[in-house]
Amino acid sequence: MKKEHIEPFFATLKAANPQPNTELEYTSVFELLAAVLLSAQATDVGVNKATRKLFHVANTPQKILALGLEGLESYIKTIGLFRSKAKHLMQTCQMLVDLHGGEVPRSREALEALPGVGRKTANVVLNVAFGEATMAVDTHIFRMGNRTGLAPGATPYEVEMGLLKRIPVAYLVDAHHWLILHGRYVCQARKPLCWQCQVSNYCDFKPKTMSPC
Repeated sequence: MKKEHIEPFFATLKAANPQPNTELEYTSVFELLAAVLLSAQATDVGVNKATRKLFHVANTPQKILALGLEGLESYIKTIGLFRSKAKHLMQTCQMLVDLHGGEVPRSREALEALPGVGRKTANVVLNVAFGEATMAVDTHIFRMGNRTGLAPGATPYEVEMGLLKRIPVAYLVDAHHWLILHGRYVCQARKPLCWQCQVSNYCDFKPKTMSPC
């Protein structure tokens, strides 16, 4: 993507969705952390369905621990890899209680030290909960960075660094959401809906798809 196309690319996405946000449902920083941890290789819809029931009875590290491992598993068993995720969430809750007074830490180092929390999850929490200009590169953003030419890279980290370097500062805080939503609903993996895309004129993707109609 040419440098002069980047600003209008994001200006167009902003005009269509001025206040983007995650589609995961949460009411506290801890609920957000738990939901993102559970969302790996799962859909937001599926995670929300499980956490609505879970958070109704246990929405703090202390309450999750009180459920016990089997109790936690019973609430999230519809989510893929629920056993390993339950184990990680329990371990994370114990660390939050033991090391952070039951609160979610604000530093990347402390977040990434939590079981089941990698760079992507830490970036989501730092961005959504604390308003930091981070870029959580999931499969959608990885695809968008490469397909559009905005930030090509062989690894999620390369794409992340490229995006942080190229996206204008005015758009950085919300760019993560715009790219995820655009990748999820328009720039889809198997067949991008180029005929519906508002930013196709700025995109480097050459074999643009045509309307099936």
